[in-house]
Amino acid sequence: MKSQQSVTFKTDIVSKPWYSQRWPWLLMLGPAIVVAAASYTCWLAFTRQDALVEDDYYKEGNAINQDLKRDEEAIRRGISGNLRYDPKTGLLSGVLLHVDGQADQAIAPETTPDLQLRLIHSTLPDKDITLFVRPDANGRFSVSLPQLDMARWQILIEDAHRDWRLHASWLWPQHTTVDLNPVAMKPADD
Repeated sequence: MKSQQSVTFKTDIVSKPWYSQRWPWLLMLGPAIVVAAASYTCWLAFTRQDALVEDDYYKEGNAINQDLKRDEEAIRRGISGNLRYDPKTGLLSGVLLHVDGQADQAIAPETTPDLQLRLIHSTLPDKDITLFVRPDANGRFSVSLPQLDMARWQILIEDAHRDWRLHASWLWPQHTTVDLNPVAMKPADD
């Protein structure tokens, strides 16, 4: 006959409550981070303006067609330009040229007395800058400008009557100058 021995184990381990263990907290950390990130995303969505959404697409399409006509008018007149920004002095200087045959002639100030120069921020409309400039007899102008944010700016120069316009994209501060050539900005024909 076999004898049965009873084996007893003595345990000195005292069970701790769940909240004093680290594993439940580590398991709850992931969902807690997701809830915090979702709350922050909701806060951003409800407190920020949707600047890139346009309500009236038909009206915008018509405006684009009018802008293309103004681009074609700048090409017909042979207007081009160049802008340079010096952050040390805070000056934006530029020149508008009229191409007449082979020779470049400066645009006369009496033909374009006031020009509107707009620097349009790529995503934040409240950072847009509108300036009015008057070129001298050589077509040159200079205007003080606050320190620009690092962004892709859209440059738009147009005359007071809105007959023509020059526009370009400017990546600041990688480029300190920008050329405004209406032929280069003309969309490709299909």
